[in-house]
Amino acid sequence: MEGLEKFQSPGKGRGLRALRRFVIGELLFSCPAFTCVLTVNERGNHCECCFARKEGLSRCGKCKQAFYCNVECQKQDWPLHKLECSAMCVFGQNWNPSETVRLTARILAKQKTHLERTESEKILSIKEFESHLDKLDNEKKELIQNDISALHHFYSKHIDYPDNQALEVLFGQVNCNGFTIEDEELSHLGSAIFPDVALMNHSCCPNVIVTYKGTVAEVRAVQEIETGDEIFTSYIDLLYPTEDRNDRLKDSYFFTCDCRECFTKEKDKDKLEIRKLNEPLSTEAVRDMIRYARNVIEEFRRAKHYKSPGELQEICELSLDKLGSVFAESNVYMLHMMYQAMGVCLYIQDWEGALRYGQKIIKPYSKHYPSYSLNVASMWLKLGRLYMGLENRSAGVKALKKMQSVFQTSLQEVGWTALKLKLPGRLNNPSLKWNFLCWLPSYSLACLSDRNYHGTLIDPD
Repeated sequence: MEGLEKFQSPGKGRGLRALRRFVIGELLFSCPAFTCVLTVNERGNHCECCFARKEGLSRCGKCKQAFYCNVECQKQDWPLHKLECSAMCVFGQNWNPSETVRLTARILAKQKTHLERTESEKILSIKEFESHLDKLDNEKKELIQNDISALHHFYSKHIDYPDNQALEVLFGQVNCNGFTIEDEELSHLGSAIFPDVALMNHSCCPNVIVTYKGTVAEVRAVQEIETGDEIFTSYIDLLYPTEDRNDRLKDSYFFTCDCRECFTKEKDKDKLEIRKLNEPLSTEAVRDMIRYARNVIEEFRRAKHYKSPGELQEICELSLDKLGSVFAESNVYMLHMMYQAMGVCLYIQDWEGALRYGQKIIKPYSKHYPSYSLNVASMWLKLGRLYMGLENRSAGVKALKKMQSVFQTSLQEVGWTALKLKLPGRLNNPSLKWNFLCWLPSYSLACLSDRNYHGTLIDPD
C-alpha cells in the first residue's frame, strides 16, 4: 500500500495515515475481499464468485442454487461453496444460516488453507481485528451464542472448529469489521471481509469513500489529503443528527465521535427542521415527537421481517401524518419514513407513488448529505429509472445526469461505462424498448457507512 502507513492514532488506536498528498478522486488503495458471500435473495441474478450481474448464469450442478459466470468462477469459488453445497441439499428449505454465520464459516475454512497473510491483509490481518467482547451486553452475547449454534448445526461436517471462546472472538470481530456490498441503488448484494479497509477510523467528515468493483474494495479521496493526514471514512449513515449518529456508533462500534461535525453540531438545526406554524411549538412537544420518530423507525425495522407490504405501507403513512404535524418535510425523520414508503411502493410496483416520494426526498437529501454522497446519487438513479419507465424521457435524462454529476464532482478518476437502462419490473414494455443508454459506474457502489449494516429500503427487485 504505497503512500500509506499504519500508525497509532491518538485516542483512536490503530489507524491509517497518508505518506504523500492525494487529490480528490484519486485511488488510495484497493483491497480484494478476504472472503465474501452473496445474499440468498440475489442468487440467480449475480455470480456467487465475482458478484457480476448478468443473464444466463450457469447453475451449480449439485445444489442447483449457486450461479456462476463461467467454469473459472465456479472453480475459484468451489473451495468455499462446498461448505454449503451438500448442506443445502440435505437441509433443503430448512437451510437458513444468517449471512454472518455463512461469512464466518468461510473465514474459518480459508484460514485453515491460507496460513500466511493474504493479499487482503497487507497491513492488517483478521487476527488483529478488535472484537470488543468485553463491551457487549447480555443481548449481544446471546446473539453470538445463537450464531455459534447455527454454525455447528449447518457446517459441522465441513469445518474443524476452534473452541467456543475463539468462536466468540471471531464472531465479535466479524460483527465489528464486516462490510456489506451494495449495487448502484444501494440494494444489498452480500457481505464481505476487507481487512486493510477495516483499519481506517471513523469520522462524520470523512476524507475517503469506498466503492466496490465486484468483490474488490477501492478507497478514493473525497477531500484533498495532505502528507501526515489520517485517513477517515464513515461507518454510519451521515443523514442523521449528531445525537443519533453517536448513539449508533456507541451501540455498534463502542465509541463516540469527536470530529468537527459532532463538535459543532452545525447541521443539526436544518436536519431537525420544525414545521412553520402560527403558534410556536414547545420544546417538550418537539422532544416528544423526536422520541416518537426514533421509536417508529425501530418499529418499522423490525416489522419488515414479518408484516405484509400493505401493513408496512400503513405504518409509513400513519407515521408521516403524525411526524408532519411537527416536522417540516426536510426533517430527517420525515425523510427516513418517506424513504421506507418509497421502498414499499417499489416493492408493490406502485411506480407513481414511488416517484412522488422520491421527488420529495431528493432536494433535502442533496442538502443534508455531503456533495459526494452515494445516497444522493442512488436516489437520482432511482428517479431516473422511474421517469424513464413512466415515459418521461426528458426528466429521466436530467435525473441520470444529476447522478453522474455527483461522481464527476468528487470521484474524478472513476471510470464510466455505457449500460442499457434497467427499467423497473413490468414497465419493460415494447413501447419503452428503445435501448436508452445511461452512464452508470462500471462497478457496484457502497458507502463504508453501511459497514456491516443491512440497508433499510425494501429491495424493489
